[in-house]
Amino acid sequence: MPDSSRKKVAVVVGVGPGLGASIARRFAAGYAVALVARRADYLNQVAAEILKNGHEALAVPADAGNSAEVAKAFNTIRERLGDPEVMVYNAAAGPFGALADITPEQFENSMRINALAPFLCAKECVPAMLARGHGVLLFTGATAGVKAGARSAAFGPGNFAKRGLAQSLARDLGPKGIHVAWINVDGAIDIPGRKIPGMTSEDMLSPEAIAESYWHLAHQDRSAWTMELDLRPFKEKF
Repeated sequence: MPDSSRKKVAVVVGVGPGLGASIARRFAAGYAVALVARRADYLNQVAAEILKNGHEALAVPADAGNSAEVAKAFNTIRERLGDPEVMVYNAAAGPFGALADITPEQFENSMRINALAPFLCAKECVPAMLARGHGVLLFTGATAGVKAGARSAAFGPGNFAKRGLAQSLARDLGPKGIHVAWINVDGAIDIPGRKIPGMTSEDMLSPEAIAESYWHLAHQDRSAWTMELDLRPFKEKF
């Protein structure tokens, strides 16, 4: 059984070199953090960095769209760290393209990662949150979940589904003490090494700034919870 004296647990699903890693680093300041993604090498690198800074981190490689791997990952997290207090679902899948560009396999994968996977992760966390009477579920979304563009034939439906899941969970679980929020990241994220023609870092969202907003959402007083939040650079047209 996990030691009840340990830190509360935050799980970040979808840890890459941009937003996911920044969220993990931010939450490590107050939580034991579990990092979930397919790339074991990168997870181990971020976990080692967090551990070096005196915090607690656990790398748990898994495909979020595979129900068996998700169940195994969360069993490991519960055994090693404890039941999650916070779950951030940050994984996403494209590709961008119009109907003629997207294969059925690509569409299916987008729905698997953007819709099925957050459902699976929430199912793993909610029972213990209900038993405690509190918890936080945060879902990273995109503008395609509000208005799907011509080249969002796969990405748009997946993000609409993710937003719909978050709305349903918020209405179901909010009155039971679980805060659910969906965050529309409206713009390009300034990922290390990323170069977008005609754009500078000032035109993009800082992943550390986004992570700070996630931290705030996770610690809002329940008298004033946010369900949907838009984040965009000050230059972004909307």
